[in-house]
Amino acid sequence: MAGKRLREGFTTGSAAAAGAKAALLCLVGLGVLKEVKIALPAGGRLTIPIERVETVGEGARATVRKDGGDDPDATHKARIMSTVRLLPGGHDGEVFIEGGIGVGKVTRPGLPVSVGESAINPVPRRQIKGAVLEGLEEAGVESAVSVVIEVANGEKIAKKTLNPRLGILGGISILGTRGTVKPFSNKAYKDTITMSMDVAKAEGLNTVALTTGGRSERFLKELLPGFPETAFIQVADFFSFSFKEAAERGFRHILYSCFFGKLVKMAQGFPYTHARKSRIDFGRLASWSRNKGLGTEKARAVSGANTAREALSIIQEESCGDEIIHYVLEKALISARGFAGPLPDITYYLFDFRGRLLFADCNKGVYPSCDKGSSTKA
Repeated sequence: MAGKRLREGFTTGSAAAAGAKAALLCLVGLGVLKEVKIALPAGGRLTIPIERVETVGEGARATVRKDGGDDPDATHKARIMSTVRLLPGGHDGEVFIEGGIGVGKVTRPGLPVSVGESAINPVPRRQIKGAVLEGLEEAGVESAVSVVIEVANGEKIAKKTLNPRLGILGGISILGTRGTVKPFSNKAYKDTITMSMDVAKAEGLNTVALTTGGRSERFLKELLPGFPETAFIQVADFFSFSFKEAAERGFRHILYSCFFGKLVKMAQGFPYTHARKSRIDFGRLASWSRNKGLGTEKARAVSGANTAREALSIIQEESCGDEIIHYVLEKALISARGFAGPLPDITYYLFDFRGRLLFADCNKGVYPSCDKGSSTKA
């Protein structure tokens, strides 16, 4: 039986653009619309429902409920409000866009938006401007236009995102290079990884501390309290992608914090370690373990393990356990080196599930910058 087709949503950029067009059309006397059509940055058009339109002084405001489709994130169902005013004294066709309450301000370099500006990325800015110009043309009106984008509870929503770490304060970002949200697309997360690296690079850091998630990041932070916040980047399952991107940006040192399950997948050479795309080969792990001295009965237990945690507990019971774990680490380092190339130093930090450091293994031996409190600047 074919699986259910996943429903696409639309971005905060599309929500802001649709709201701006709906508010403009109301302002010039074309009525309160329940939906509007807008152009998408990646091509094509999309009809977006309008939740509310109201007059505000000499302007009009439209509210659009952002819809993440079947791939919801922290901004799903956020109310994006676009307030439009005509500026008769300006040049016809000029569109001035800024963020209001609930839209973050950029405070660190390295992002697509300059420091001090509202966190409305370049592609959504063009999309909003295009929607406004389209509205002016449909209404037969010539004027300059001011657009202010706001987000209800934007500052609260932003705490569930990486915005504070990226130096975007006071609200969420208005994003979207496609205009739509493709379910289970990896692009948005990859964009977050590269933006985080750009911020770290712009701050002069030469080391990035990549982690597979919140827990592995927390454990590494406790071990390395001297590292700046912006050095830490959660890369989830994007093993090859994160190493390649870090190497391309010229980082001299890549630290990588993980647990045993991800480590085994990396040792197997998987570029992407999500369960949908990669599985632990427990038989292979058992073979590696036997080669390092694990007895036949225990190796059979490793081969039949249900989880990485179970396999690790079996391995750690034996005197050769450390040697086996180190062997898996070495294989993971080889895989990482294949993605990062010859230049950056790579250090793995392997934690158990309680946060105890099992190994810190560097491809060039013990590296001083891996010590507590050391500087990550050149």
